[in-house]
Amino acid sequence: IHAHNDSGLANAISLESYLNGANLIQGTINGFGERCGNTDLTSIIPILKLKMGINSIRDENLSNLTEVSHFVYEMANLQADLDQPFVGKNAFSHKGGVHISAMLKDVRTYEHIDPELVGNSRNIKISELAGKSSILHMAKKFGITLTEKNPKVNAILGVIKEKENMGFSFEGAEGSLEIIMRSMDMNIQDPNYYRNKFFELEGFRVLTEVYKGNLISEATIKVKVGNELFHTAAEGNGPVNSLDNALKKALVYFYPSIKEIDLSDFKVRIINQEGTASKVRVLAETYDKDSSWGTIGAHENIIVASWDALVDSYIFKLLKDKSNW
Repeated sequence: IHAHNDSGLANAISLESYLNGANLIQGTINGFGERCGNTDLTSIIPILKLKMGINSIRDENLSNLTEVSHFVYEMANLQADLDQPFVGKNAFSHKGGVHISAMLKDVRTYEHIDPELVGNSRNIKISELAGKSSILHMAKKFGITLTEKNPKVNAILGVIKEKENMGFSFEGAEGSLEIIMRSMDMNIQDPNYYRNKFFELEGFRVLTEVYKGNLISEATIKVKVGNELFHTAAEGNGPVNSLDNALKKALVYFYPSIKEIDLSDFKVRIINQEGTASKVRVLAETYDKDSSWGTIGAHENIIVASWDALVDSYIFKLLKDKSNW
């Protein structure tokens, strides 16, 4: 059977054909194909194996499914579908206090399979619906010891809700969330404890000009590390890139591991519709040789929002390096 997805039924047709005698299902990874696509093998394979009991693939190979899906998206230079069954980032995502509390008692209440069977992972989202169960789960994930009666739990919840009222959203920004939680674990009164531990910003300036048809951006920053003040400048492809380059140039002198990180994605979203005065939310995706993480900033000024997201991405890297703890 070779089905196309013009009516959104390619997967259903393929499975029904198998039940009626077809012994070969043709499809593509992620359902890529002409018009509306083809049968999506990232759904067909686990359904046959896990739902219909057809031992068509070894367990260790099935556990590579999510990685293969993401690899094909990368090769096609396309954004992965977050809501894709089995392999999407949201396929096993949970948010909302009651929802998460029930799921943590018995994962079968909200998960149809163990996500690790297909190489995916459970993702607890912190949002305005979050409760203590969410905080405790994330603390465990981050290696922070917290109990339900610990006053730090309510304090962390309060800071998260306050940040969300300011336009922040921690879905996809676990790096920023971990910084807050680790900071308040050290000092319940100071969610910026680690933001001030490694360096302090004295000030920055960004200049952008068009010269002979070319856009030129230069950032100048002053940062203080311990008792040392470092003043430097760097150019870049736009104001955010120049800020990133300047910050890295300043910090690598004190923290050499900073040179290992790079921005992989940078998203800007308007929070409130007030024209050019709108508040914006910036989400930065950063990676090093071992992992990737998301950080966030929100402000009326896009440069300030970008700076906050960038700073968190560097702070998170320094937190990852245990020598800096």
